[in-house]
Amino acid sequence: MYSDEYYLNQLSYFLVFIPIFARKYTIMITEELQKLYLAYTGVPAENITELPSSGSNRRYFRLAGVQTLIGVYGTCIDENEAFLYMAGHFRKCGLPVPEVRIASEDKTYYLQEDLGDTLLFHAIEKGRATSVFSEDEKELLRKTIRLLPAIQFAGADGFDFSRCYPQPEFNQRSILWDLNYFKYCFLKATGMEFQEDKLEDDFQKMSDVLLRSSSATFMYRDFQSRNVMIKDGEPWFIDFQGGRKGPFYYDIASFLWQAKAKYPDSLRQELLQEYIEALRKYQPIDEPYFYSQLRHFVLFRTLQVLGAYGFRGYFEKKPHFIQSVPYAIGNLRELLKEEYPEYPYPEVIGYVNNDDGTLTLKVQAVFPYRGVSKAYIHEVTVRDTKDGGIQYVGNRIIEPINNPEIRWHVPRLTRTEWEELYGDN
Repeated sequence: MYSDEYYLNQLSYFLVFIPIFARKYTIMITEELQKLYLAYTGVPAENITELPSSGSNRRYFRLAGVQTLIGVYGTCIDENEAFLYMAGHFRKCGLPVPEVRIASEDKTYYLQEDLGDTLLFHAIEKGRATSVFSEDEKELLRKTIRLLPAIQFAGADGFDFSRCYPQPEFNQRSILWDLNYFKYCFLKATGMEFQEDKLEDDFQKMSDVLLRSSSATFMYRDFQSRNVMIKDGEPWFIDFQGGRKGPFYYDIASFLWQAKAKYPDSLRQELLQEYIEALRKYQPIDEPYFYSQLRHFVLFRTLQVLGAYGFRGYFEKKPHFIQSVPYAIGNLRELLKEEYPEYPYPEVIGYVNNDDGTLTLKVQAVFPYRGVSKAYIHEVTVRDTKDGGIQYVGNRIIEPINNPEIRWHVPRLTRTEWEELYGDN
């Protein structure tokens, strides 16, 4: 049995050597990138500088010399191969993506065109900080949003979706991956209380709703202002290697509801109209259906993003992801101000004042779906607390949830209707 002092000494040893190992690892990477640079240009790079990264495990370097190129090192070969294929295909389609100049035989390293240092996210920084976007910032956003249907539709023409990683298409499995990402990396990581069986029911229902919009288009999947570069005043697309075949709603939801972009609703609506008009070039659009379906993708994307923030922030300890959580929660609150009719909600249909001072509410869980409501009734008992709060006492299902009574949906009571029925209670 070793002493605490022994373990502390061992820990100190590793803490001393970790930076040394990290430096040696970085030197190894730069040496391999230098070999590629020499093979492509005929002369060695004069300077190699590592660039900051955010959510990705890939590492980026700028190699300066007779040409300035971006060197990329990625440990996931399948992901690298997906990017190399997509970049080549999109360039052939005339889309603004970086050109890959050379790759190592094992596809671990590659050099690509240098698009500069300006992310769209940084180009609209003043607008994000004040929620007042200048005309120049708005124009960059318009240009970006008008280009999105091109990569979704023109980019899908002749595209081999079997080359995508880790999934060739947006399907039930990939939906549930993302929803469970939210459950395990956000809900459970933050200690929030929830009923797991009911949450899984909602996940299944959400999957059914989202898959109503399947299409043979390229779904970028992480289309947001951090993945758009601005070069000579024009947008260029990067980090599309997670893309797959899927509905076009996802990308516009991802872009316009990006948590830290903080687009005001008026600007969001303007950009949505720009997107719809650009989309009409490729297919007719039923606007009421478009907006109703888009809400579901916004909700789904928001949950997925919270899962990513939980993983990158709480587990990988990357601070800017934790800083983004309140903005995503704000988006979620706004979304939930309007009902999602496909999902159940509780409706109080009666109450009883008990002799012990508690209040028993009769609650109907309503499922307004396909013209009828499947509902079960349960009783929730609560009591007032001295500090003005409410204490939960108990819950009892009256009708078995597995054999619900089918009822026609009764809309929620307005405030006036509630007061007429129940007074001030």
